[in-house]
Amino acid sequence: MSAASDAPSTEAPVADELGAHVSVAGGVQAAPERARNIHSVNLQLFTKQPNRWAEPELAPDRVTAFHDGRTREGIQVAGAHDSYLINLSSPKEDLWNRSLASFTAELTRCAALGLDFLVTHPGNATDGDHESGIARNAEGVTRALEAVAGDTRVLLEITAGSGTSVGASFESLAAIIDGIPASLRGRVGVCFDTCHAYSAGYDLVGDYDGVWARFEDVLGFGRLGLFHLNDSKHPFDSRKDRHEHIGQGSLGEEPFRRIMTDARFTGIPKVLETPKGDDMVTMDRENLALLRSYRG
Repeated sequence: MSAASDAPSTEAPVADELGAHVSVAGGVQAAPERARNIHSVNLQLFTKQPNRWAEPELAPDRVTAFHDGRTREGIQVAGAHDSYLINLSSPKEDLWNRSLASFTAELTRCAALGLDFLVTHPGNATDGDHESGIARNAEGVTRALEAVAGDTRVLLEITAGSGTSVGASFESLAAIIDGIPASLRGRVGVCFDTCHAYSAGYDLVGDYDGVWARFEDVLGFGRLGLFHLNDSKHPFDSRKDRHEHIGQGSLGEEPFRRIMTDARFTGIPKVLETPKGDDMVTMDRENLALLRSYRG
């Protein structure tokens, strides 16, 4: 990102439900100002490097600076995405244990930062036993929630369904949630990624109403905690996960227009994970402005 694009914005952020995944280069305390720079009061971040197992402890001064920045910039919703290495559906005991430790550490950092949500990919049942993978995932989420108190909500992200991945259907997400004790289920919800869902076979283009009727029947809208708004570089039911700018991929503009004008989703936070290019600020601003224009 260029120095110019990272300069503080002189424009006031738009106080709606839209935001983006922002960089934490220089520390998590930089995230609130970066959200303001893209004219947003909502953000998602990583609390650590997502492709490494190292579990850093957040320095108290950075935690304080994050809280101060959130107040100063008027951030309404802030959450995190967990490490890409975590696999709570793994049949391999050593990997599952390492994943549980990492996920618990993620939730601990979220609690320290006062984050509203932690998005997690359900992982892969690499032995092909999908039902056992669901059970292992539910156990992992349960043990992390039991270990870490707080208000951070764990959001299970629907996956694109490639290979042995768990979580590519509403039914599998519901099964994970059902495997978590009732006393903890209030801290668990779903993140609906438009790219992933379309790639997994949920036809937001040709059967928008049918997709959401099915979601309501299987999960219920009370479980919907977050949208990841991403177009897709791959066609419908491809089982592939590669994001594209809003309206420039296989979904096109119409599903996003409908989501943005659907009264059921008005208050649900919606975060971009679209490509950043060489100037992430400009790209995020353009995608957010386009989404806002759909409201008419």
